Amino acid sequence: MYIGVGIFLLVVGAILSFAVRDSISAVDLTMVGYICMGAGALAIVLSFLVQAGGRRTGEYNARRVTTTDPNTGTTVDETHVDRGQGPGQY
Repeated sequence: MYIGVGIFLLVVGAILSFAVRDSISAVDLTMVGYICMGAGALAIVLSFLVQAGGRRTGEYNARRVTTTDPNTGTTVDETHVDRGQGPGQY
C-alpha cells in the first residue's frame, strides 16, 4: 500500500518541482515538490523494510502420525508442525 502512496508523492513532487511555473505568494512550489519527492522516496523505502521484516524464514519441525481404528478401519492422518528457532528468531 505504501509503495503506491510513495509513487504518487514522487509524481506529484516532480510535477510541482519541474513542470509548474506559476507562483503563489508565500508558497515555494519547487520546495513543496522536493518535500513531496522526499516523502515519497521515504515511503517506498519504509514499505520495503516493513515487508522484509515480516518475512519469516527458518526451520520448522513436522511430525506425522497415522492411526487406524481397528473397529471401523478408518485411517486418521495427523500432522503436527512446530516452527523452530531459525536465524534471528527468538
